[in-house]
Amino acid sequence: MLLDNITVLDFETSGLDPSRDRVIEMAAIRCYGGEIVSQFQTLIRFDGALPPKITEITGITSADLVNGMDEETAFRILNRMIGDSVIVAHNAMFDLSFLHHALNRLASRSFKNSFLDTLTIARARHTYPHNLQEMCNRYGIVLEGAHRSLNDVYACWKLLEKMNEEQSVESDLNVLGYMKKFGVPKWYPQQASIVPIEIKYA
Repeated sequence: MLLDNITVLDFETSGLDPSRDRVIEMAAIRCYGGEIVSQFQTLIRFDGALPPKITEITGITSADLVNGMDEETAFRILNRMIGDSVIVAHNAMFDLSFLHHALNRLASRSFKNSFLDTLTIARARHTYPHNLQEMCNRYGIVLEGAHRSLNDVYACWKLLEKMNEEQSVESDLNVLGYMKKFGVPKWYPQQASIVPIEIKYA
């Protein structure tokens, strides 16, 4: 069963460019047989000043990151945790890009895991808007403290379960939607089927 072995992850970052910006908070839960078997959450040490916009969105300040875990250790732990599982994220293109660039920088390799993107599934099934908060509202999932990694991870897991109950997500494995107006992403996982998405409005 597809959802028997998954790792749901979420990154908060210092900006939007995965080749230049850094992960400042990460969280992940490893779920096996429908149960959470492990979880990991840490702030990550960051040199320099965070843009005010990032603090505004996440509530994380530069001072919060001074005693964070070093980047390499954090990604080693995350990598071990993911193992051979299916990676799940809301807007997976974003998180997978940061995972790819970090692993490339730290270990000269990427990842080969299959993945599920709850945002791509949401866009295919529902009208706009599709952000995690809105999707949680639609499915009756409580999301408190959005844009903090661990809260977002738990919400994403619940969202995936609800979507799968509604209609199997099996056919959504390794499917990544992109907005036509922005064109095909510069980087995407080799295992991905890239599909253009037309946003549906009510």
